[in-house]
Amino acid sequence: MSELRKDPVLRRWVIIAQERARRPGTFIEAHMRTRQKDIPPEECPFCHNQDPEIFALREGEGAWKVKVVPHGSPALRIYDKFHRHGYGPYDVTNAYGTHEVVIESPEHIPGMADMGDQQIKDVLFVYVQRLNELRKNYNLRYAVIFKNYGLAAGSRQIGHARSQILATSVTPIRIKDKLIGAKRYFDYHDRCLYCDMVRQELEQKERVVVETEHFVSLMPFAYRFPFELIILPKEHHSDFTKGLKGKEEDLARLLKDILTRFKIGLDDPAFNLVIQTAPFRRSRKNAKWQTLDEDYHWHIEIMPRLARAAGFEKGSGFYICAIPPEAAAEYLRDVQIAGDEPQTTPVTSHA
Repeated sequence: MSELRKDPVLRRWVIIAQERARRPGTFIEAHMRTRQKDIPPEECPFCHNQDPEIFALREGEGAWKVKVVPHGSPALRIYDKFHRHGYGPYDVTNAYGTHEVVIESPEHIPGMADMGDQQIKDVLFVYVQRLNELRKNYNLRYAVIFKNYGLAAGSRQIGHARSQILATSVTPIRIKDKLIGAKRYFDYHDRCLYCDMVRQELEQKERVVVETEHFVSLMPFAYRFPFELIILPKEHHSDFTKGLKGKEEDLARLLKDILTRFKIGLDDPAFNLVIQTAPFRRSRKNAKWQTLDEDYHWHIEIMPRLARAAGFEKGSGFYICAIPPEAAAEYLRDVQIAGDEPQTTPVTSHA
């Protein structure tokens, strides 16, 4: 029987249309099965990148392991001044910000599922370094770290593991909606919504895929897309850079595990990965988000591109999903990965 479910953060309704349900192995729509033909290493712009380095993690004084360079076609730039003005009822600013590419390996490796744990850990280290550096710019309010893997997710036919960091002079509206939703819950319950979610999901285990010492990966109760997944730290912290400290290896293992399950169980799907963290905050009079450390909880979202939003979803913001998250989680838990994969713990549902 189909049902409506409400997202507790954004208060967005989702239809879990079980009458239209497909078995998890047959859900990939035909138009999303197009495989990209990646270019060979000798033609790869990231294998032979000559752009000026913004930052590089190296083996001592030797070759780089992870490198950050400017985006070739940046959406935002650093100008001499940040200028904001009104135009009738409209607000306008110059496109102030930064747009960087993180080249995740010097080898021509397509994605994190194909990397070792240490290389993923190195990538996480670079993310932290860049966020800490970007927050020093007083005009920047937020930085999004994201990965587009595969053509359907917005990537190009290159096949070299990379991600992007885009820092903006305003806080994006979806981030604001999440911050407001988390604060609303905290004001009413005097508890962090995401901490409550972690406790509930670990107790029930119906939507949990893999658990490690410090993190849990799960399908959200009211997810929008088949196999949409969230990774939550068990320990409360609003900021990715501070909350990750001492847990980098654990998160690297979990990312390797989850993305390997995607690759094997979902036929290497295109996906978008986004790190959701707190905005940059500084000691300013009447600064926003003063209670964030209590009410917000950083996390990672991974959204496989297995189906497209159609007219109803785009026109209403009301999503229809034909695979219940419980079935999707069970399917991923059962995916068999090689014995040398990281020591994570697929859970058993109590339902």
